Amino acid sequence: MFETNPTPLADRTLTLDRLIDVPRAKLYRCWTEKALLEQWFCPKPWRVSVQKMDVRSGGDSELTMHGPNGETMPHPGVYLEVVPNEKIVFTDAFTRAWEPSAKPFFVCSVTFKDEGGKTRYHATAVHWTVEDCKAHEEMGFHEGWSIATDQLTALAKTL
Repeated sequence: MFETNPTPLADRTLTLDRLIDVPRAKLYRCWTEKALLEQWFCPKPWRVSVQKMDVRSGGDSELTMHGPNGETMPHPGVYLEVVPNEKIVFTDAFTRAWEPSAKPFFVCSVTFKDEGGKTRYHATAVHWTVEDCKAHEEMGFHEGWSIATDQLTALAKTL
């Protein structure tokens, strides 16, 4: 017999929602082109390097976040769903070739929707556990993702 998860999904979810004055195609490009993603993805002084981006459903990615004091955080993952200019869903639960990761952390969904001549940008991070969600929030999810979104917006406006 299967049991439902007693933990409400809301207890494991962090979100960012913005109305951005940039066409969604430009925001999508910033998420899917290596040279663009490397310019905005981490709040400065952090930066990201992209080793691989196979942006398609089932494609894998390898990113590394680099901190100002020499920190490195590798982030292998898989794209679960990619709908050009509309949606990107990815996870660290799998690595290349659908290999399960040692410790899954979250699934992220980013959507781009037209709204009044602007783009409704919505990012949702759903974590495997309440503890992982709390840890992500304590790491600075809201501030960090907000700063990165500001950087994304500024870059997209130049395209």
